[in-house]
Amino acid sequence: MAVGFAEIEEAAVARHGRAAVEARLVAPRSPEALRALPEDRYLSAMSQRIFRAGLAHDLVDRKWPAFEEAFAGFDPEICARLPDERIEELLADRRLIRNLPKLRAVRANARAILELRAEGGVGPWIADWPGREIVALWDELARRFQQLGGNSAPHFLRMVGKDTFIPTDSVVRALRHWGVLEGEPKTKPARAAMQAAFLGWSEETGRPLCHLSQILAMSVD
Repeated sequence: MAVGFAEIEEAAVARHGRAAVEARLVAPRSPEALRALPEDRYLSAMSQRIFRAGLAHDLVDRKWPAFEEAFAGFDPEICARLPDERIEELLADRRLIRNLPKLRAVRANARAILELRAEGGVGPWIADWPGREIVALWDELARRFQQLGGNSAPHFLRMVGKDTFIPTDSVVRALRHWGVLEGEPKTKPARAAMQAAFLGWSEETGRPLCHLSQILAMSVD
């Protein structure tokens, strides 16, 4: 590890003040809470993240009640059976964001959630995934679900409360600044180095990965 996290935290506090730094930190859900979260809330959060990608989050969030209505509360059993004709109807619904691949992804991802029931369910599957292998969970989410590539998987995990860091532009810039990375974390060795740094900082500080990620971003922005 290039630098101890105390130095990084000092830089964030110097920029924003201790109270402001602590106020911005989100708390992860416990494994028990993740296991108990209903399937429809996982599908809703996943879909919301997918529609947020490339758009202003507040625009998507304002429309989300209409999405909840249009997709029957994101009940996976209902969404998994949506016929093509119904998705075409939703494409014409001006209350929604009319993106056909993303609308179709709701159906595909509902089916993937139902398939996970054979492994105990999506909640337990996410809850029990070891934090030391969080990058592998991003990859598995991208493999099993549609439209969860890039940073969408870690953003989705943050939304549902699974502890993770997110390689946002600010975080990547900070990782370069503090000597963890030289370029973008796109190669397997770079992603491994990034994960190792966060795990080391977590052991050093006792903080969850999400806190480390946010403080790291605040150290440069």
